[in-house]
Amino acid sequence: MIYILSQVASLCSKMNSVDKDYRFMATNDLISALQHEYFKLDDESEKKVVSTVMRLLEDKNGEVQNLAVKCLGLLVTKVKENYVEQIANSLCDGMKSTSEQLRDISSIGLKTVIADIASQTQLAVLLCKLIVSRLLSVIPRAQDPSVQLEALDILSDILKKYGGLLADHHSNVQDCLIAQMTSSRLAVRKRATIALGQLVICNSNSLFVELMRYIIGELNQNRSLSTTRTYVQCIATISRQAGHRIGNYVDTLMPLLFSFSMQQDDDEFRDYCLQALESLVLRCPKEVTPYVMRIVQICLEYLKYDPNYNYDSDDEDMEDESDADDDDDDDEGDYSDDDDVSWKVRRAASRCINAVIRSRPELLYDFYRNVSPTLISRFKEREENVKSDIFSAYVTLLRQTRTLATVETRTDAMDEDGPNSMLQGQIPSIVKALRKILKDKSVKTRQGCFSVLSEVCQVLYGALNDHMTSVMPGIVYSLSDKSSTSNMKIDTLLFLQCVLTHHEANVFYPHIDVLVPLVIDKVSDMFYKVISEALFVLQHLIKIMRPLDGNKQSLARYDVHARNIYKSTVARLETTDIDQEVKERAITCMGHLISNMGDILPSELKSCLPILVSRLRNDSTRLCTVKALTTMANSPLNLDLTMILPESIQLLSSFLRKNSRALKLSSLTALNILIQKFGRLMNDQLCDNVFCEIPSLINESDLHVSQLTYHIKGGVGITEISVTTRCCGALNALLGFICQAIRNKIPKMNPNEVLQMLTHPIYYPESQGQGSLAIHKQAFYSVAKCVAGIIMESSDLSTTVVQQLIRDLESASSSVSVKMFTLLALGEIGRVVNMSAFQNLKSVITSAFSSSSEEIKSAASFALGNIAAGNLAEYLPFIFKEIESESKKQLSFVNPHIRQPCNHLLHMNLLFQSCEKAGGEGIRNMVAECLGKLTILDPENLLPDLHNHLASNSSFVRCTVVNAVKFAISEQHHQVDLKLKQYMGDFLKSLEDTDPNVRRVALVTLNSAAHNKPSLIKDMLDVILPSLYDKTIIRKDMIREVEMGPFKHTVDDGLDIRKAAFECMYTLLDTCLDKLDIFQFLNYVEEGLKDHYDIKMLTYLMLIRLATLCPNAVLQRFDKILDPLRATVMVQVKALAVKQEFEKQNELKRSALRALTSLMKIPDSDKSLQLNEFLQQINSNPAISSMFETIKNDESGSGTFIHTDFK
Repeated sequence: MIYILSQVASLCSKMNSVDKDYRFMATNDLISALQHEYFKLDDESEKKVVSTVMRLLEDKNGEVQNLAVKCLGLLVTKVKENYVEQIANSLCDGMKSTSEQLRDISSIGLKTVIADIASQTQLAVLLCKLIVSRLLSVIPRAQDPSVQLEALDILSDILKKYGGLLADHHSNVQDCLIAQMTSSRLAVRKRATIALGQLVICNSNSLFVELMRYIIGELNQNRSLSTTRTYVQCIATISRQAGHRIGNYVDTLMPLLFSFSMQQDDDEFRDYCLQALESLVLRCPKEVTPYVMRIVQICLEYLKYDPNYNYDSDDEDMEDESDADDDDDDDEGDYSDDDDVSWKVRRAASRCINAVIRSRPELLYDFYRNVSPTLISRFKEREENVKSDIFSAYVTLLRQTRTLATVETRTDAMDEDGPNSMLQGQIPSIVKALRKILKDKSVKTRQGCFSVLSEVCQVLYGALNDHMTSVMPGIVYSLSDKSSTSNMKIDTLLFLQCVLTHHEANVFYPHIDVLVPLVIDKVSDMFYKVISEALFVLQHLIKIMRPLDGNKQSLARYDVHARNIYKSTVARLETTDIDQEVKERAITCMGHLISNMGDILPSELKSCLPILVSRLRNDSTRLCTVKALTTMANSPLNLDLTMILPESIQLLSSFLRKNSRALKLSSLTALNILIQKFGRLMNDQLCDNVFCEIPSLINESDLHVSQLTYHIKGGVGITEISVTTRCCGALNALLGFICQAIRNKIPKMNPNEVLQMLTHPIYYPESQGQGSLAIHKQAFYSVAKCVAGIIMESSDLSTTVVQQLIRDLESASSSVSVKMFTLLALGEIGRVVNMSAFQNLKSVITSAFSSSSEEIKSAASFALGNIAAGNLAEYLPFIFKEIESESKKQLSFVNPHIRQPCNHLLHMNLLFQSCEKAGGEGIRNMVAECLGKLTILDPENLLPDLHNHLASNSSFVRCTVVNAVKFAISEQHHQVDLKLKQYMGDFLKSLEDTDPNVRRVALVTLNSAAHNKPSLIKDMLDVILPSLYDKTIIRKDMIREVEMGPFKHTVDDGLDIRKAAFECMYTLLDTCLDKLDIFQFLNYVEEGLKDHYDIKMLTYLMLIRLATLCPNAVLQRFDKILDPLRATVMVQVKALAVKQEFEKQNELKRSALRALTSLMKIPDSDKSLQLNEFLQQINSNPAISSMFETIKNDESGSGTFIHTDFK
């Protein structure tokens, strides 16, 4: 929209009107005009508009003034630079006015202009330099403190958004702010401190060093309490904003802060000191390490610091639990003293403790021994805000414990003396401390109690088994209290869900009669969220009152509660004008009620089922209803659902045509269960409704859907089959279907016909319209398994089929595909059928090892191994005899499919001899797998022998030995583990082997141990890590040049070793994080960011993981991490590069940008100057910006925090 000049003149005229309404409307219209992209003004109109808007800043009407201020932010982007200068100067002059109103409106105007102008533009540079120059003259000379405060606020805003553009002014700004640190007014000193915090993000290193020297010098001199307090506050601010820069000064600052915190008799000062310690703990975790325990000691001391109040600690011990309801006499929270600021010290101490716990998961043992008891004892804190922070600190401790417990559960058994065990011993103290305050008048306090108890339950299953009687009154109080807010009710119900799911059912039986009526009452609440959570709790209560697990006892009288639950749930089920979440929860709750208690609700069942069918027809509730129907049909109570069966089957069949995959999968599951339960009652029409949808569902593009479809086909007799061998992923379901069909003697499903249909695409590939290999390679294995399954169902066919397979294998006219299939089929059959009757089988399979096709040789190995597994007595001696022969081809007989025990070391020695003669890595891998699995069978005898071969002069043998250890390590616990731990150190010394292949295999073995059995290596990581890190370094002696015609090609022989090392590092992050020095770890990650393509891809994944596990450490290294990321993202591919190079670089950029999104989710990442500059570069490049936007959209909702520029 283009405004003509006459319209602008008219607006200006109205803006000068004496009528305030005219001025208001005209200014509003001007704002609308300025928002249009094509709004243009000539020089005269610009002058007129600017002068008119500036005049309105002094308007007597406040609403007009506010609109004029809003107009300024848009106007500066539309007018020439000289008018922008005029606006800025006018606003700066207004800040010095004697009129308080004009000063206020001018400062607001400046803030608006600064906020609205685009960064990284010439206009922004010009405007900011102009305003900063004026502010630097105003701040030291202003007589009115309010002018100074506003000027400092504006300076902070400018430094925050445009600090990097003002490098020429940084020195003057720093001098100005330092001067204000000694102001007589506390508010001025605070604003100057805040501005300095913004400056240190972007100022030069020399200026930062100068600033720190000045502050430390002033702290040492300690001239006055007031100024020293300000400098301590400044240290806290600087470390919060630029913690990575202040790390070098920690050793100097810590003694000063310790001294000030303990010596000065000033609570405000102690508060500032503890805040500074908290900030340093979070921002400089590595440098603070030597001081952590001292910080904890100080915090614990001040956590109990309350000199003006006597808590009378003996009262709790003397109190009888039956008197817990008499909380009206408890007036602890009523104590008040306006001069008492000791609560600030306790709050700062609790926050500092929280920071220490959050940043030091490796000290959990010490925290439970020293910190946890003190925190528990301080749950009685009288000040609500302090109590909330204490709860928060304890929740942090529990969450760290939960994280550690998750890792230990995934990898090894938990330490009996670990944090979990220590927490278990402190549960009585926690419950005792919380029992009384669970009925506190303060909602915030009760919410804090529930958050602590919820975390306890999630860390330790059954934590409150012996304490439910103490906790239940608090739950009842919060649910029954008329004054409870909706949030309080929701938090109580969420806690109740947590408790119900983390304890056995019998724990709640004494309390069911109280709980159920209370929860039912909440289903009638006015707020939808309360209703939803109450319905969810009822689901759990239903399963507790009558578990369907036959091993669990039901509540004696659940029928009365069942009817009451039904009444409350059906009332919500019948209501249509309610929130979607309530609808879904009501449907799910009713599904569980019918599934668990439907047999005692016969009349209710008849009235409820039609309602559920109506919900099945509704688009918004059909998915949830399908799941509820599945739950009901799957009930062991054998409920009568025949009244809704025809309509349900029809609707479910129609859902199979929908695009929603979730609906399709749920419908298939429901149909499968309904057919199994009620298939005999289904007429032909219903069967046709289901099976006419099936062919389109069997597709290799979605094997999960295919698998569920096969389950349905196997559940009921069908008249024809259209099996495609492509669906190899649904193999078990397909096998079950075929075997069931043959057993039921379904027409067109006799064994011979099925065999023909299965093998036709292999024997006659031309009929499939595809190449020589008609089907996917994996499908050969699947078809072979199906053939074996048919043989098991029809044993009379075995001789005929095997003989035909042997003839096809011997035939010179058979294709590679046919020979490969026959070998695989013989192997699958041989696994379950004794093949000793076929005398020529050995020679036929042996001859296959001479084939030039690797696929045939591999299939022959598979076949012989499986046949031997089915007949060890005959085939195992034959295999070892062949291995003893010195013919290289016979080494392929080494096959890991034989997993039966051997009675002597001869076979192991034969394997080692084969290994020494082997030239191919594939053969050595098979030998290693055999050795590893043999070792599992007899570790006492075979592991020492394996260990002895580490000293072999042959690198092939050493490589195979270390590789064999990898195969001896598995996720399951085994007797080999204890023995293996004794030798693990020696095996991993191969990391320093002279042969690079041995070093690489040692890294792979280390990775396997770290992933499957971290207990094998945890105690020796101090020795292993230096060697591991060394393998990540690029070695020039392993890089060589190869001449290829006129060109020279660089070959890096160390790449595979580095890849294996970085993969191992990634695994250690998940399983051994507590044993890693994360800063040392980051050093090598940073180098990996500059390495080869494959290494970069690995390190990007590591960055994503590190951003979640160790955000503070990563934040400290932003400058070193972002530079290589920037180099990768902004690199330009050469115009003459091939398509593959373009794709490779784009994938690298996408991975780097994914890592960047994870870094942006780290709290306070938006304060990083390097990150802001990087993001601005991305925004200025349309192609990269579009790619980044796509990645962010894909990951939306995955994190709670993202950089402010991209919210």
